[in-house]
Amino acid sequence: MVSFKRHWPSIRDYALVVAGALVQAVGLRLFLVPAELASGGISGISQLIHKFTGWPIGLMVFIGNVPLFLLGWKMLGGRRFVLRTLAAVAAYSFFTEAVTWLPFFPPNGLTDDLVLNSLYGAVVSGVGYGLVYRGQGTSGGSDILARILNRWRGVSMTQSYLMTDAVVILSAGFIFGWEKALYAIITLYVSGLVVDSTLEGAGTVRTAMIVTDRLEAVANRILHEMERGATLLHGTGAYTMDPRPVMYCVITRSEVQQLKTIVREADPQAFMVIGVAHEALGEGFQPFKKE
Repeated sequence: MVSFKRHWPSIRDYALVVAGALVQAVGLRLFLVPAELASGGISGISQLIHKFTGWPIGLMVFIGNVPLFLLGWKMLGGRRFVLRTLAAVAAYSFFTEAVTWLPFFPPNGLTDDLVLNSLYGAVVSGVGYGLVYRGQGTSGGSDILARILNRWRGVSMTQSYLMTDAVVILSAGFIFGWEKALYAIITLYVSGLVVDSTLEGAGTVRTAMIVTDRLEAVANRILHEMERGATLLHGTGAYTMDPRPVMYCVITRSEVQQLKTIVREADPQAFMVIGVAHEALGEGFQPFKKE
């Protein structure tokens, strides 16, 4: 029983990752592929290649993620994050093909309406991404590439996503037609909103203030596993009037669950407040713009 309790957080995370991958695959196959609405990242590229070659989308998603995964191995935030990302990519690649084997699965989707396909595809896919993020993983593709660009060229995560997805959507415009490309942009935008809602909150970034007696242990894990900076503030407990250092850090929405896990494991008695910030400027986020 004790062993099960110890391993339960990992079991729960992997369950969320696999469930999220399944939901993403359903959204892709049920709404996006039949309507020829290219999703972002490797999935969208796989759809474009499938259009000409007929090669399995799931297989191409997996193959396309392999070089990115190898390049981004050191940028994924520690062994725990790497394994969950690998599980998410493998499960998503498998389910993308497996759902089509079901006898009751409609091969041509549920509707021919582009509006319905774009909106429902966005909602279902967004929920899937959100579940994967809650399981402390990523769906590979754009997530890995964004981290590589952030480390290599200092490009913010948000700009990296926009760059990679814009290239895919532009290519889809030439192949699927510009009307469908415009609907695909709507799908990406709505999907992002749904991801935010699934992860509790709609802000671009999250802020965290942590009061802990194990400051060094928490700080080291944030610095080395998440590769995020932190600032120590001088605080004073109002009841005891004793000095209490406060750690302040800024993270992306997909890193919230990972931070919670780190703080809980390092100091179960810690106190943490997570807030929403509309914009973060500086290293690791958006650069300051010249007026």
